[in-house]
Amino acid sequence: MNHDDQVLDDPVGRSLRGRHARFARRLGRAAAYLPEAATFSAVSADPDAAEWADLAGLIGPGELADMFSCPATPPPDWEPVFSLEGRQMIWPGTARSDGSPAETETETETETETETETGAGVVELGAESVAEMLDLVARTRPGPFWPRTHELGIYLGIRDNGRLVAMAGERLRPPGWTEISAVCTASEARGRGHAARLVGALVARIVARGERPFLHVAEANTGAIALYERLGFTTRKQVTFRGFRIP
Repeated sequence: MNHDDQVLDDPVGRSLRGRHARFARRLGRAAAYLPEAATFSAVSADPDAAEWADLAGLIGPGELADMFSCPATPPPDWEPVFSLEGRQMIWPGTARSDGSPAETETETETETETETETGAGVVELGAESVAEMLDLVARTRPGPFWPRTHELGIYLGIRDNGRLVAMAGERLRPPGWTEISAVCTASEARGRGHAARLVGALVARIVARGERPFLHVAEANTGAIALYERLGFTTRKQVTFRGFRIP
């Protein structure tokens, strides 16, 4: 498996041209996810005016172009909507299913599209859990999550008396890598190690497939950064997440 980390400089574009091609919409050289799966857009490393025009035509006037971590500068009449400092972190090794470092890969259960027990209180979340997932995201705000986001990869959760209280899953998938995303825990269930358990379970699944995990986190989220560092992630680079309104 190719683990070239240069593909992480364009994780959205490389995902849309590869394993997430079925979620892509395109016009010319511009690409974007289907809006019900993700909001992210992609252009080349050095886009010209024609490519920005392609992206504008693809997304539409008045709509948001979510450029994720793309550093390219859009036309001056594109209105800045948000800018958030963050970092991209990568997993340099392997993990046990409890999220602690290990020297060898951990075998994981067979992936399915339905909710199945995966051990240690962790369940796999399928289409039947989307309403609960959207509710948890609305209460915890881990980042963008839409009705079909769960189709981008495997999503895992933890229940308390049948109620979904924590989850995490796979999002961007450039060659050789899988992004861990939507890590969130309900306020009443925090402090119990749920996030570490879920991230550890995802790391184990990803490395068992011969891939490497990576993730993105807001620079201001110092608690999450500290958790990821304890689990073995290291910072690859600083990034800025940006969005623009198309005129």
